Amino acid sequence: MPVAFAGDVAAIGRAARKIYSSWIHSLPQLRPRAGSKVSKRSLAGNPRNRGGDGGKPEKEAPKASYMRNTIAGVSRILRASTWEEALGELRGLPIKWDSYTVNQVLKSHPPMEKAWLFFLWVAQVRGFKHDHFTYTTMLDIFGEAGRISSMEFMFREMEEKGLRIDASTYTSALHWYAKAGDLEASLRLWEEMRRTGCDPTVVSYTAFMKVLFDHGRPRKASAIYREMIEARLSPTCHTYTVLINHLAGSGKFDAALGVMNRMRKAGVEPDKATCNILVQKCSKLGETAAMFEVLRHMRENSLVLRLPIFLEALECLRKAGESDRLLRERGNGRIYPDLAINDVNSCIDRGIINILLCKRNFAAINLMLEGIILLKMELGAELNAAIIQASCRSQSLSTALLAFQLSVQLGQRLERHVYLSLVGPLMRSSRFQEALKITEEMASKGHSLGAYLASVLTLRLGRAGKPAIATELFSSAASSASSSPADRNTLTYTALLHAHLQSMEVEKGLEIFSQMREEGNTDAEFFRKERRRLQRCHSEGVAVPVEESLCNFFFAGG
Repeated sequence: MPVAFAGDVAAIGRAARKIYSSWIHSLPQLRPRAGSKVSKRSLAGNPRNRGGDGGKPEKEAPKASYMRNTIAGVSRILRASTWEEALGELRGLPIKWDSYTVNQVLKSHPPMEKAWLFFLWVAQVRGFKHDHFTYTTMLDIFGEAGRISSMEFMFREMEEKGLRIDASTYTSALHWYAKAGDLEASLRLWEEMRRTGCDPTVVSYTAFMKVLFDHGRPRKASAIYREMIEARLSPTCHTYTVLINHLAGSGKFDAALGVMNRMRKAGVEPDKATCNILVQKCSKLGETAAMFEVLRHMRENSLVLRLPIFLEALECLRKAGESDRLLRERGNGRIYPDLAINDVNSCIDRGIINILLCKRNFAAINLMLEGIILLKMELGAELNAAIIQASCRSQSLSTALLAFQLSVQLGQRLERHVYLSLVGPLMRSSRFQEALKITEEMASKGHSLGAYLASVLTLRLGRAGKPAIATELFSSAASSASSSPADRNTLTYTALLHAHLQSMEVEKGLEIFSQMREEGNTDAEFFRKERRRLQRCHSEGVAVPVEESLCNFFFAGG
């Protein structure tokens, strides 16, 4: 065969193999026809179907996504269902339980009781056996929940079963011992770890240093840091943050900035958490020079402050009479213009609150309102009213009360129904003093409670044994700019009288009765059923005032 022809044949063969290879590699993307013998296992199990050019695994991302969705699904089952319901669903899942899957489910932080029940149940599944990873995670869950005895039980069981207890297990246990206030147990565990020949990691050293700093052992913590350096372990950003937090908390800001510069020279850039902690410490102790140094670093590295820390720092600079321009550049992720401190646009965007209202994220709205109140900023009355009404509908009274407090601070006049949307939930929650403040503010803005509503609230206060608050409510309703003499009628007086009599304040009740008669209000006939019947017989065709009818209805069941 001529050489040229042989070369052509070889080229054709290579092209054919390339076309065939491309066709084979495209098979996993095709859906098998109904009744086809090509199974999912045959496609997924063929190593040639898992990779593309060069044998690189192109299908790892879908596999990772599948595992992530599986773990999230199991976590949702444990969170949303009772254990009996969850058990039925878990048994029906087509999952091969292995250490990694179980460990990731536990790390998704399901409720502690269900995590423990899941831990026990999966131990009985055929082919599965807990290892030191799953035990360490369960131990950590108990420690986080403050169940120290349960954490100790898990630790002892690991020892009894001969499972490997590594630095991660020791670190978790000593951390939670210290959190529970048992420093001695934490120290004992550290010594045990060293005695058993388990070498601490940089995470272990960092956690133990924090334990010692938090419990007033700075010299011991410094010795541990030197030991870590001698062991040729490089400090991480978290290690430096622990050191900076301690130094700044002790007022040693020059030393804290020195550590910050040292970590930058070591190639470890201070992150957002480190800078936020340092700015917060500076704000609490009024250290503006160090604060500006940190803010300059944040500007150079495009780091931003969390809103609560920004507000603390802003208040600190205002008290010190310093310029807040640099701080505003790092506040809440945007450059704040030089606006007056009372301008809401300098801190939050109206659109953000509207989005949070739609999502019913009242915790975030709380933080915003606290900042606005602290800095005496402004918020539109319409948006404030919307916050109050949405919060009351969602039973988030804390948010509604913050919005009300802001409206009082800004002198806003809200609509009558907005005030009333707050009064109802407060009365039902027996928060009578707060409800009284709402009605007083309502009266000061020219809104009248009305005879019917005033008497209903007074009745509720009477049943709760709060006649003094009932009297204040009566006075504030009567002093409203829009109230009329008709609001102090038989109905409202009788409700107040009833409140005092229920609390056995007879003399006060008689005094109110006399005052009612002096103002020309006649007492309603509700004392005896027979007297009401006779009264109706003798007064047929006579118009009965509305307030007397309501009085009879409330107090006599008529």
